[in-house]
Amino acid sequence: MPEDVFRWVIAVAVFLACVASVVQAVILTAVYRAGKEAQKAGKEAQTKLAPLVDHFDAFLATFNNLLTTSGKLLEENRPRIAEITTETLAVAKTTRLQAERIGELIDDASGRAKVRIAQIDQTLEHTVEQVGHASDAVKSAVLKPVKEVNGLVAGVKAALSTYAQGGNRNSPENATQDEEMFI
Repeated sequence: MPEDVFRWVIAVAVFLACVASVVQAVILTAVYRAGKEAQKAGKEAQTKLAPLVDHFDAFLATFNNLLTTSGKLLEENRPRIAEITTETLAVAKTTRLQAERIGELIDDASGRAKVRIAQIDQTLEHTVEQVGHASDAVKSAVLKPVKEVNGLVAGVKAALSTYAQGGNRNSPENATQDEEMFI
């Protein structure tokens, strides 16, 4: 019997038992009140009480049949109920064990991920530092020849300029011109 059907059977049985108890309490209260009135009223009350007693007898018979049927249902399904309960407990235990294992795996994976992230972070910092050193080395390697070439070009330019002027650069006129340029 599926678990849902079992739950419905139990729920209906409990509900019927509750309803029967309430109805019984109501009827007993009515019987009690009717008995009190019967004591006061005598025979007249007995005639009024007779239909109520008949209804009460019919209700008791119905209630008795209901209880008998509920009892039979419970007895017939007791092995199934025990089996379902056992299977439910086994599933609950297995689920709990699996959840614990998953939790352990997640904790382990989280720890490993943190370690790997720290390693990657250190590697990246080291790589950035090395790239910075390489960049400085490339700059100095490229700029040194460029500066030397610039110096050489400036020397050649000065030599050509001096040669183009015919070597008169040290004449007083040129010197005056050079001094005026600086002033």
